[in-house]
Amino acid sequence: MIVYDLKCVNDHAFEGWFEDGAVYDQQEADGLIECPVCGTTSVFKMPSAFAIKSSNPVKQLSANLQNKYADIEKIGKRVAEFVEKNFDNVGSDFSKEALKIHYGVSEPRSIRGSSTPEEEKTLKDEGIEFVKIPVLTSESEKEV
Repeated sequence: MIVYDLKCVNDHAFEGWFEDGAVYDQQEADGLIECPVCGTTSVFKMPSAFAIKSSNPVKQLSANLQNKYADIEKIGKRVAEFVEKNFDNVGSDFSKEALKIHYGVSEPRSIRGSSTPEEEKTLKDEGIEFVKIPVLTSESEKEV
């Protein structure tokens, strides 16, 4: 696990936790890292004062932090299960379907799927609210 100090182009600072540097690089390239304050995906790493690398960082966490991490993981899984059970999966047609619902072409319903950063910008420009939720996967699966 690695923690980066991040900042968006609007000068909002925040932390990002990633499995490793390669995961950060991939998520940044895919536009998946979003500022929690303004929602922009234009973010960059800030220099850190120091970093400690360990072969097993989880063992070095206090029991309290381990419990909090486990609680957060449980909450994330519950959110993912709720979304999977209660939202129609429209796949890569997410932005098209959101626009149809917004303009009354399709019946209103909860949908989930994927979109490109350009499609997300279009949705925001059209006044369509949406929430990006990270895809939780097991270690044997790769993120989509």
